[in-house]
Amino acid sequence: MNNSADQPGAKSEKLSFSTKLAYGAGDLGPAITANILGVFLLIFFTNVANLKPGIAGSILLVSKIWDAINDPIVGMMSDRTRSRWGRRHPWMLFGAIPFGIFFFLQWIVPDLDQWGLFWYYVAISIIFNSFYTAVNLPYTALTPELTQDYDERTSLNSYRFAFSIGGSILSLVLALVILGAFKGDPIKQYWVLGAVCAVISVLPLYWCVWGTRKRVQETERQRQVVTAEETLPYLEQLKIAFSNKPFLYVIGIYLCSWLAVQNTVSVIPYFVKNWMGLDDSDFTKVVIAVQVTALIMLFVWSGVSKRVGKKAVYFMGMAVWIIAEIGLFTLRPGQIGWMYTLAVLAGFGVSTAYLIPWSMIPDVIELDELQTGQRREGVFYGFMVLLQKVALALGLFLVGWVLQQSGFVESGAGQPSPVQPESALWAIRVLVGPAPLVVLLIGLVLAYFYPITKEIHAEILLKLQERKQARSEEHL
Repeated sequence: MNNSADQPGAKSEKLSFSTKLAYGAGDLGPAITANILGVFLLIFFTNVANLKPGIAGSILLVSKIWDAINDPIVGMMSDRTRSRWGRRHPWMLFGAIPFGIFFFLQWIVPDLDQWGLFWYYVAISIIFNSFYTAVNLPYTALTPELTQDYDERTSLNSYRFAFSIGGSILSLVLALVILGAFKGDPIKQYWVLGAVCAVISVLPLYWCVWGTRKRVQETERQRQVVTAEETLPYLEQLKIAFSNKPFLYVIGIYLCSWLAVQNTVSVIPYFVKNWMGLDDSDFTKVVIAVQVTALIMLFVWSGVSKRVGKKAVYFMGMAVWIIAEIGLFTLRPGQIGWMYTLAVLAGFGVSTAYLIPWSMIPDVIELDELQTGQRREGVFYGFMVLLQKVALALGLFLVGWVLQQSGFVESGAGQPSPVQPESALWAIRVLVGPAPLVVLLIGLVLAYFYPITKEIHAEILLKLQERKQARSEEHL
């Protein structure tokens, strides 16, 4: 006879440390690749590949036209996948190696003109993002399949984002070492960095599959017994997803949070080098300061969330982050100590941008299941993964476009850094402070109106449990 605490869906269920650890490892590779792209890709395009900032910033934005179609479709297909490994694991198993290969190919500089390079990087970006979706979207959709407990999900996401932020930190440490080892040869610096990060990004995906397989298989077995098998058309699924009001709040909160993250990360290299007058190693250290703080605060915020709830934690983190954004805008060259202090403060808010929206999504999925009788994790997580990439693309595009309009002077590989005009320096300061501040304030408004509290979620689970019990009795 099984203890109820061991049953998926039991409110008191607890996951083992090894399961949480394996689950967390699944986000290491996507975090490494996303962080390297967010921090270095735009400056690689402008300073190594010698692309104009506007063209450089447009590359990933163009690829998102495909992602807007690709992400929800992969989510729907993973929902419908049937295999002895479950619904999500086959995607991770077969997508991992191509995911690493096409990440590496983004750091090659072919001998082409501006538009030849543009189309090369667009093509590689589209293929890479397709495989990123194939491994990362099914991975994120594992959360509600591993546990339905409200607080346990926050704990599970703490492990996930510990690996995520840890991967971001690891990628920056690797960048410091590799860029320093090949100083004077920018093209070699970046393809070596791409190759090393590609290998490290692929392997943990297999650890995740291996470590969560038993739990996922048991959940899948029970799901097939108690879940209605009716399959809705794709457009009907999207209509239902977007009629879920709490989901609209969550994607709004997430888009605002990540747009602020990616905008800041994209412009930090230019801010540190061109405004503060420092070098490449310094902007990498600034981002490390943000990420280390965010990693530590993940577990602090997770504990606080159990006491005061997810919305309150989000407000606390955003308040500190807003202070940091204002401080960065007012920072003057030479104030190095203040720069690192503000980076640490920003880390308080960045950690909530990781933790809280992803902890809300499983609650939204259960509300949808209560209303429709179906579990469509892939559809909901598909839009979350899409928004993460849209935020990355928009951050790069906006920074590139604004820099080009402000008269920013790009440089080629091995050339000395040019002196930037006052208009470009002012644009860099606005991008690092006031611009992300606006979207953070919008996110706070949306979080205030988010309707699913801990008590409401408990009622949803109780009704779902009653329905599942009734269906189980029908099959006896």
